[in-house]
Amino acid sequence: AGSGAGADMRTEISTAAAFVTRLLRAAGGVGEEQLRCFRECLQEAMREHYKHHWFPLVPSKGSGYRCIRINHKMDPLIAKAAGMIGLSHERLFQLLPSELTLWVDPFEVSYRIGEDGSICVLYESPQPGGKAAKQLESRTSCKEEWRTGRSSPSKTYNMMTVSS
Repeated sequence: AGSGAGADMRTEISTAAAFVTRLLRAAGGVGEEQLRCFRECLQEAMREHYKHHWFPLVPSKGSGYRCIRINHKMDPLIAKAAGMIGLSHERLFQLLPSELTLWVDPFEVSYRIGEDGSICVLYESPQPGGKAAKQLESRTSCKEEWRTGRSSPSKTYNMMTVSS
Protein backbone atom coordinates (compact mmCIF):
# COMPACT_ATOMS: atom_id res chain seq x y z
CA ALA A 1 0.00 0.00 0.00
CA GLY A 2 1.21 3.55 0.64
CA SER A 3 2.43 5.55 -2.34
CA GLY A 4 3.52 2.40 -4.20
CA ALA A 5 -0.08 1.30 -4.70
CA GLY A 6 -0.79 4.25 -6.98
CA ALA A 7 1.93 3.31 -9.44
CA ASP A 8 0.71 -0.27 -9.65
CA MET A 9 -2.72 0.69 -10.93
CA ARG A 10 -1.44 2.92 -13.71
CA THR A 11 -1.91 0.36 -16.50
CA GLU A 12 -5.38 -0.66 -15.39
CA ILE A 13 -6.53 2.94 -15.02
CA SER A 14 -5.07 4.09 -18.33
CA THR A 15 -6.65 1.08 -20.08
CA ALA A 16 -10.07 1.89 -18.63
CA ALA A 17 -9.81 5.63 -19.35
CA ALA A 18 -8.61 4.98 -22.91
CA PHE A 19 -11.57 2.64 -23.47
CA VAL A 20 -14.18 5.22 -22.38
CA THR A 21 -12.34 7.84 -24.47
CA ARG A 22 -12.49 5.50 -27.51
CA LEU A 23 -16.24 5.14 -27.04
CA LEU A 24 -16.59 8.94 -27.02
CA ARG A 25 -14.35 9.28 -30.08
CA ALA A 26 -16.36 6.64 -31.96
CA ALA A 27 -19.60 8.51 -31.24
CA GLY A 28 -18.14 11.59 -32.90
CA GLY A 29 -18.56 15.29 -32.24
CA VAL A 30 -15.87 15.60 -29.56
CA GLY A 31 -12.55 17.16 -30.56
CA GLU A 32 -9.22 15.39 -30.07
CA GLU A 33 -8.00 18.01 -27.63
CA GLN A 34 -11.18 17.60 -25.56
CA LEU A 35 -10.78 13.82 -25.68
CA ARG A 36 -7.17 14.06 -24.48
CA CYS A 37 -8.23 16.29 -21.61
CA PHE A 38 -11.17 13.98 -20.81
CA ARG A 39 -8.88 10.96 -20.64
CA GLU A 40 -6.41 12.73 -18.34
CA CYS A 41 -9.20 14.01 -16.07
CA LEU A 42 -10.80 10.57 -15.92
CA GLN A 43 -7.47 8.92 -15.05
CA GLU A 44 -6.89 11.47 -12.32
CA ALA A 45 -10.41 11.02 -10.90
CA MET A 46 -9.96 7.22 -10.90
CA ARG A 47 -6.53 7.39 -9.25
CA GLU A 48 -7.98 9.55 -6.51
CA HIS A 49 -11.08 7.38 -6.09
CA TYR A 50 -9.18 4.07 -6.00
CA LYS A 51 -6.27 5.22 -3.87
CA HIS A 52 -7.31 3.37 -0.71
CA HIS A 53 -9.31 0.70 -2.53
CA TRP A 54 -6.65 -1.15 -4.50
CA PHE A 55 -5.66 -4.58 -3.19
CA PRO A 56 -3.32 -6.45 -5.57
CA LEU A 57 -3.13 -9.36 -3.14
CA VAL A 58 -6.93 -9.69 -3.11
CA PRO A 59 -7.89 -8.35 -6.57
CA SER A 60 -11.63 -8.86 -6.13
CA LYS A 61 -11.73 -6.88 -2.86
CA GLY A 62 -13.31 -3.49 -3.49
CA SER A 63 -14.34 -4.44 -7.03
CA GLY A 64 -17.81 -2.96 -6.59
CA TYR A 65 -16.31 0.31 -5.37
CA ARG A 66 -14.04 0.54 -8.42
CA CYS A 67 -16.72 -0.48 -10.91
CA ILE A 68 -17.60 2.28 -13.38
CA ARG A 69 -21.22 2.11 -14.32
CA ILE A 70 -23.69 3.83 -16.59
CA ASN A 71 -27.21 2.55 -16.13
CA HIS A 72 -29.69 5.34 -16.73
CA LYS A 73 -27.48 7.21 -14.24
CA MET A 74 -24.12 8.61 -15.25
CA ASP A 75 -21.10 7.33 -13.37
CA PRO A 76 -19.79 10.18 -11.19
CA LEU A 77 -16.17 9.74 -12.33
CA ILE A 78 -17.12 9.93 -16.01
CA ALA A 79 -19.44 12.85 -15.26
CA LYS A 80 -16.64 14.69 -13.45
CA ALA A 81 -14.17 14.25 -16.33
CA ALA A 82 -16.83 15.23 -18.88
CA GLY A 83 -17.66 18.33 -16.85
CA MET A 84 -14.03 19.42 -17.18
CA ILE A 85 -14.41 19.56 -20.97
CA GLY A 86 -17.92 21.02 -20.90
CA LEU A 87 -19.92 17.91 -21.82
CA SER A 88 -23.33 17.80 -20.14
CA HIS A 89 -24.92 14.65 -18.71
CA GLU A 90 -27.45 14.76 -21.56
CA ARG A 91 -24.68 14.85 -24.15
CA LEU A 92 -22.83 11.99 -22.42
CA PHE A 93 -25.94 9.83 -22.54
CA GLN A 94 -26.15 10.47 -26.29
CA LEU A 95 -22.49 9.60 -26.83
CA LEU A 96 -21.99 6.61 -24.53
CA PRO A 97 -23.89 3.31 -24.26
CA SER A 98 -26.90 3.70 -21.94
CA GLU A 99 -25.78 0.58 -20.10
CA LEU A 100 -22.07 0.13 -19.57
CA THR A 101 -20.24 -1.63 -16.77
CA LEU A 102 -16.47 -1.34 -16.53
CA TRP A 103 -14.59 -3.34 -13.91
CA VAL A 104 -11.18 -1.95 -13.01
CA ASP A 105 -9.41 -4.52 -10.85
CA PRO A 106 -5.76 -5.27 -10.20
CA PHE A 107 -4.47 -7.31 -13.17
CA GLU A 108 -7.72 -7.13 -15.13
CA VAL A 109 -9.93 -4.53 -16.77
CA SER A 110 -13.14 -5.80 -18.37
CA TYR A 111 -16.41 -4.36 -19.56
CA ARG A 112 -19.94 -5.25 -20.52
CA ILE A 113 -22.25 -3.20 -22.72
CA GLY A 114 -25.91 -3.78 -21.96
CA GLU A 115 -27.17 -5.70 -18.96
CA ASP A 116 -27.08 -9.03 -20.79
CA GLY A 117 -24.03 -8.42 -22.94
CA SER A 118 -21.01 -10.67 -22.78
CA ILE A 119 -18.09 -9.60 -20.62
CA CYS A 120 -15.02 -8.61 -22.62
CA VAL A 121 -11.53 -8.32 -21.21
CA LEU A 122 -9.61 -5.16 -22.16
CA TYR A 123 -6.47 -5.84 -20.18
CA GLU A 124 -5.21 -8.84 -18.32
CA SER A 125 -1.88 -9.61 -16.71
CA PRO A 126 -0.89 -12.65 -14.70
CA GLN A 127 -0.94 -12.03 -10.98
CA PRO A 128 2.50 -12.22 -9.42
CA GLY A 129 2.69 -15.61 -7.74
CA GLY A 130 -0.93 -16.17 -8.69
CA LYS A 131 -2.78 -18.34 -11.16
CA ALA A 132 -1.51 -17.20 -14.54
CA ALA A 133 -3.97 -17.80 -17.37
CA LYS A 134 -7.55 -17.92 -16.16
CA GLN A 135 -9.86 -19.62 -18.64
CA LEU A 136 -9.31 -17.24 -21.46
CA GLU A 137 -10.74 -19.15 -24.43
CA SER A 138 -14.28 -17.82 -24.36
CA ARG A 139 -13.37 -14.29 -23.37
CA THR A 140 -10.39 -13.63 -25.61
CA SER A 141 -12.41 -13.86 -28.81
CA CYS A 142 -14.56 -11.03 -27.55
CA LYS A 143 -11.49 -8.87 -27.00
CA GLU A 144 -10.14 -9.75 -30.43
CA GLU A 145 -13.43 -8.86 -32.09
CA TRP A 146 -13.31 -5.41 -30.49
CA ARG A 147 -9.79 -4.90 -31.78
CA THR A 148 -9.96 -6.42 -35.26
CA GLY A 149 -13.64 -6.66 -36.05
CA ARG A 150 -13.43 -10.45 -36.27
CA SER A 151 -12.29 -13.18 -33.97
CA SER A 152 -8.89 -14.65 -34.64
CA PRO A 153 -8.36 -18.20 -33.36
CA SER A 154 -4.64 -18.31 -34.15
CA LYS A 155 -3.96 -15.34 -31.89
CA THR A 156 -6.07 -16.84 -29.15
CA TYR A 157 -4.08 -20.04 -29.45
CA ASN A 158 -0.77 -18.14 -29.28
CA MET A 159 -1.92 -16.26 -26.21
CA MET A 160 -2.78 -19.53 -24.54
CA THR A 161 0.64 -21.07 -25.20
CA VAL A 162 2.75 -18.12 -24.06
CA SER A 163 2.29 -18.79 -20.37
CA SER A 164 2.70 -22.57 -20.46
